[in-house]
Amino acid sequence: MNWKNKRVFITGAGGFIGSHLCEKLVQIGAEVTALVRYNSKGSHGFLEDTGEDIKKNIKIVFGDIRDESTFRLHLKEQNMVFHLAAVPGIPYSFMHPHDVFDTNTLGSLNLLNAAREFDLEKIILVSSAETYGDAKYTPIDEKHPQFPKSPYAASKAAMEKFGWSFYFAYALPLTIVRLFNNYGPRQSARAVTPTIITQVLYGDHVRIGALDPRRDFIFVLDTVGALLKVAELKDNGDVFNIGSGIDISVGEILDTVKKIIGKQGIKVITDKARIRPEKSEVPLLRADCTHIHENTGWKPEFSYEEGLRLTVEWIREHMNIYKPGTYNI
Repeated sequence: MNWKNKRVFITGAGGFIGSHLCEKLVQIGAEVTALVRYNSKGSHGFLEDTGEDIKKNIKIVFGDIRDESTFRLHLKEQNMVFHLAAVPGIPYSFMHPHDVFDTNTLGSLNLLNAAREFDLEKIILVSSAETYGDAKYTPIDEKHPQFPKSPYAASKAAMEKFGWSFYFAYALPLTIVRLFNNYGPRQSARAVTPTIITQVLYGDHVRIGALDPRRDFIFVLDTVGALLKVAELKDNGDVFNIGSGIDISVGEILDTVKKIIGKQGIKVITDKARIRPEKSEVPLLRADCTHIHENTGWKPEFSYEEGLRLTVEWIREHMNIYKPGTYNI
């Protein structure tokens, strides 16, 4: 695909993954409209972290996906939509399930409903591997049953079902991607990787939840590359896992971070508040990415440790935006 002058609308553009996707699209010549949730500060989120040479080529608009008029105002003349906007926190979803459903599911429904009025080439709904729940087999392929174990995961699974209904009923040009655990520069401390990094950089102990759960960690720039490859496919109506194919435990993250930073005398304190409700924990998620590889040729370029070193370097330079030791849900 020739991305030059392709008009691309990105929701969640001020977020961790969205800001990296905006940058890459500008670099390859796309005309990017970035939706940032309205806030009184006028902050562009992590788009503030991009260079001026990139930012000047991004059209930033404010709105809220919970208001369908946001899409009716901005989808006109767009070619493609990457829908990343969401309330992402699993611990937060246990306490505020209605808020998570309202944004992740009904907000997505607003996009789907508004999109019926516009001649879009492709809508990419960004879902989560958490929708799979407990692994019935590993690695997990796209045919694995979905048994979400948190309100967050349920909201994403419901989003997918609405998406498929609009694909079949209204012929919306829809594709779904299920992201496994991303990490990289700009990630907030609600996620385990920056939680560990900031505490190791800051002090002599780490407050953490369970060390045993294993996840498939994928560097954010590899995810961006996968999203672009999926967007370049001619056909719609498919679903793709995006992961590394390697599972790593929380304890192994901590060991690798200590090695990179060069601090071994770190005390580990188990914080019960950071442990999921017993029956909601997912012990293992590991992706089978055969489908995306066979259809697009995509494979991750960054090893886990290489990506982690880049993440540590970025966080070290931006410690002012973190609150080490504070439990961010």
